[in-house]
Amino acid sequence: MSLELINVTVPGRLNDVSFRLTPGTVTGIIGPNGSGKSTLLQVAAGLLPATGSVKWQGRALDTIPVMERARIAAWLPQEAHFEFGFTVRSVVSQGRYAHGDDGAGVEDALARLDLTALATRLVNKISGGEQERVQLARALVTGAAIHLWDEPLAPLDPRHVLEILALARELSRNAGATLLISIHDLVLANEFDHLVVLDSGRLRAAGPPLKVLTSELLREVFRVRATTAPRLVLGLQDEP
Repeated sequence: MSLELINVTVPGRLNDVSFRLTPGTVTGIIGPNGSGKSTLLQVAAGLLPATGSVKWQGRALDTIPVMERARIAAWLPQEAHFEFGFTVRSVVSQGRYAHGDDGAGVEDALARLDLTALATRLVNKISGGEQERVQLARALVTGAAIHLWDEPLAPLDPRHVLEILALARELSRNAGATLLISIHDLVLANEFDHLVVLDSGRLRAAGPPLKVLTSELLREVFRVRATTAPRLVLGLQDEP
């Protein structure tokens, strides 16, 4: 399902941002702290008012009923806030609420996110990285065509980062989903199909990583110097 932002503006946070994402792609949002990444994701999810327009598959977001939105798009906030002692399994099951709490895919999602052993644990008693994986499992069971994830990789160890990237590719390639994911790691940015670069609320660049991550852009937006060196490439290793 396509996702399109047209002249989106949130005063003091986003300024006239426009781009279109096609189905079956994984797009990363990068930019310095305070550049508008989280704001953009919230607008795309319909959680924050803005001028301009957001369209899902050509339909204006504000014309889509709330329960239908919950079936179309999965939102993953930057930080987990679990104030109550629900079990991990019950939190993941919440992703099926808009489908009538049918429980479909919950056990598979627990296994996919390495959470089966934690299923009966209280979610507010597990680590931050484990809570992040619970949120991802909840997003996975929605069966959504659009995934909007805010900094899902930040609290994870290297193996789980690779597993989440593999999950994102699987959702895009096999399910035809559209994913928009904010990240900070410029090395990981190379692993995405496309990048959207924000700076002070403005769109600075959009396109494939090799075209976007130029020395000039890295210097101007991130204030870092880029040098050419052999790349460190990580891959998942099968369990012995």
